Amino acid sequence: MTATLDRASSTSRRPSGRRPRGVPRQDGRRQHSRRTKALVLGGLVFFVLYSLAPVWWLIVSATKNQSDLYTTNGLWFADLHFTDNLQQLFTYQDGIFLKWLWNTVYYGTLGTAGMTLLCVACGYGLAMYQFRGRGVLMGCIIGSFLVPHALLTIPSFLLYTDLGMIDTPWAIIVPSFFNAFSVYLAKVYAEGAIPPELLEAARIDGAGEYRIFFTVGARMMSTGAATIFLLGFVGSWNSFFGPLVFMRTPEKWTVMVGLYSWLKVKVDTSADLTGMVVAGSLISLIPMVILMISMQRFWRSGVTLGSLK
Repeated sequence: MTATLDRASSTSRRPSGRRPRGVPRQDGRRQHSRRTKALVLGGLVFFVLYSLAPVWWLIVSATKNQSDLYTTNGLWFADLHFTDNLQQLFTYQDGIFLKWLWNTVYYGTLGTAGMTLLCVACGYGLAMYQFRGRGVLMGCIIGSFLVPHALLTIPSFLLYTDLGMIDTPWAIIVPSFFNAFSVYLAKVYAEGAIPPELLEAARIDGAGEYRIFFTVGARMMSTGAATIFLLGFVGSWNSFFGPLVFMRTPEKWTVMVGLYSWLKVKVDTSADLTGMVVAGSLISLIPMVILMISMQRFWRSGVTLGSLK
C-alpha cells in the first residue's frame, strides 16, 4: 500500500512541461506548416508571373512604334503610339483586319454552338440510356483522342473538295460540330449532375424524351455546356491549320491566318508589319476576355446548385 502511494506521488510530481514519448512537438509542426505555405505561395507567384509575362509584353509592345519595338526594353513603355498603331491596323488593306475578326467570330460562334448542342445531347444519351454497344461506342470515342488532327487533313481536304466546301465558311464550321473530348466531358458531367430518378418522374408525368432533354437535362447541364462552349470557342478562335488549308481567299481568312500572312510579308518583301501584328494580337484577346467574364455566372450558379434543396 505504501509503495503504491509512493509511486503515485512520484508520478504526480513529474514536471508538467515534459512531453510524453511519441507526441510530436508543436513548434516543429508549425515550422513545417509555414514551410509548406511558403512553397505553395512561391509556386503560385511564379505561375502568375509566368502566365502574365507574355500578356504584359504584348500590352507594352502594342504601344510602341516600329523603331522602338526593336531598340527599347521589351518589358517597359517608350513613347506611346497606341492610337497610331490602331489606326494603321484598321485601315491597312481597306480594313481587312476587321473582316478577319468578323470571320473568326462568325466561324467560332456557329461552329461552337452546333458542337455544344450535339456533344451535350450525345453525352446525355450515353449517360442516361442503356443500349447495346454502349461500351464499344464509348471506347471508340476515347480511342479517337489518340488520332492526330493533322493525320486527317488530306482525307478531309479530298472530301471537302468533292462536296464543294473548299474556300467556303462551311469548311471551318461543319468540322467544328464534332468533338470527341466534348462528348466525353458531357457524359461525365451528366452522370454526376442528373439523377435518374428525376427523369423517371418526368416520364411518369407523361413527358417525352425530347421534352425531358430540353426542359430537364439541358438545364441541369448548363454549367457543363458552358464549359464545353468556352473550350470549343477558344479552340476555334486559335485554330490555324484548318483555315490555312481550306481557305484560299484572303478576305475569308481568320485572325490567326491573317496575322501570320503579315509576318510572312517581312520574309517575302522588305516591308515590316510586326507592329501591326502585335497590335492585332492584342485586339484579338478582347473577345476571349469578354467571353470569360460573361460566362462566369454559369459556373457560379453551377457551384451553388448542389447546396439548394
